[in-house]
Amino acid sequence: MSKRNSQTAKSAARERLRAERERQARRDKVKRQLIVAGSLVGVLAIAGGIGYAVVQGNKPDHWEAAADAKLVKPANTSGENGTTVVIGKPDAKKTLELYEDPRCPVCASFEQTVGKTIEKDVEDGKYKVRFVGASFLDRNLTGEGSKNALSALGAALNVSPEAFVAYKSALYSAEYHPEETDDKFKDDSYLIEVANTVDALKGNKRFQTDVKDGTYDRWALEMSETFDKSEAQGTPTLMMDGQKLTGSDGKNAPMTVAEFSTAVDKALKA
Repeated sequence: MSKRNSQTAKSAARERLRAERERQARRDKVKRQLIVAGSLVGVLAIAGGIGYAVVQGNKPDHWEAAADAKLVKPANTSGENGTTVVIGKPDAKKTLELYEDPRCPVCASFEQTVGKTIEKDVEDGKYKVRFVGASFLDRNLTGEGSKNALSALGAALNVSPEAFVAYKSALYSAEYHPEETDDKFKDDSYLIEVANTVDALKGNKRFQTDVKDGTYDRWALEMSETFDKSEAQGTPTLMMDGQKLTGSDGKNAPMTVAEFSTAVDKALKA
């Protein structure tokens, strides 16, 4: 090979090497730009996610929002916030006050044992019953079943006092009342399932809509506050003329028909 040809070959080789280096440099630049852009997107996404989480975390939960919602009072109620719920004949002279929390297992036992006796006494005009609902078990155990069940009871009361009584009995029944720690009443579908065992509520679209929409959620909170401000220290609590009705132990609510009848008869004569 001549010297000239050798130099030409070397020049061509150097040119190819320079061109390859330039192409590699361009590829590296594009790669760096993509990495930076991807990192920026990631940072923005993380920042956006954190911002969204902060906003969501600061939003009031459902029941906090319900406290500020418009108060809708069920039909068949009275009092400033519709929290006076009295069932019975208007001419009955005495009123039995009954304080219950929907999640309360002792309330369930009381209703399963004594509930029918109370219903018969009210039907006979022996006394009226004022119902006061509580939701302290939602605070103690965490959850929302007590409040949600109270709201559904408000929807039943809006249908009729009879529907309210029958629905309350169904919620406390052995078949449908959950364990104390099982927040089953938080599910609207379950509350509607129980309601479908009550003739006046079975397939009742208005009732079902009120349960799903939480029409009486604010009312349930007002009812709970009524309990919190009362003299009742727990559930079930029974009172008549400001006096607590108790069983044979002199402390707790009467849990048998015999104890209940004895306590009520004594209160009626007072």
